[in-house]
Amino acid sequence: MEHRVDDLIRIFKECFEGTYQTRLVRGDFEPLYRPAQPGQALHEIVFAHGFFSSALHEISHWLIAGPQRRLLEDFGYWYEPDGRTAAQQALFERVEIKPQATEWILSEAAGYRFRVSTDNLNGEPTDNSEFKRAVYQQVCHYCEEGLPARTDIFRRALADFYKTPSDLCVKHFSLANLR
Repeated sequence: MEHRVDDLIRIFKECFEGTYQTRLVRGDFEPLYRPAQPGQALHEIVFAHGFFSSALHEISHWLIAGPQRRLLEDFGYWYEPDGRTAAQQALFERVEIKPQATEWILSEAAGYRFRVSTDNLNGEPTDNSEFKRAVYQQVCHYCEEGLPARTDIFRRALADFYKTPSDLCVKHFSLANLR
């Protein structure tokens, strides 16, 4: 099945625009979460360059963010751009475990390939095998303990639209296939 961002935008709208006053927006450049400003009705999750994977990743950050964080631009998190040192990269990877595990689960529900992103092409070379293991372990945890409510709502909507298995099961994920 073709993976069109317009479908993702519509599915997100159906799931969350009314209840969380949030919409998914195709952006031209870097991704950004913008809370609604005075006179603006909706918060916006802006994903980069119209990429399907960027949309899933930014949605994952939104799904993890609590109510207070959703009132802050980019959820109040720091972002160190590409070119990070090994120490900066290690910190980046620690905070990216849950978002990337969530993105993997959403990708699986959409029947879309998932690739771990270390987002540091011009930085110090590092071994990301431990990061991949941590993302996989978080996916396993979600499979065993269940997903947060909003994440489960969206995962089920994706599975329904893309006609993928509706159950969240660890057998659908493999560390060996993780790129």
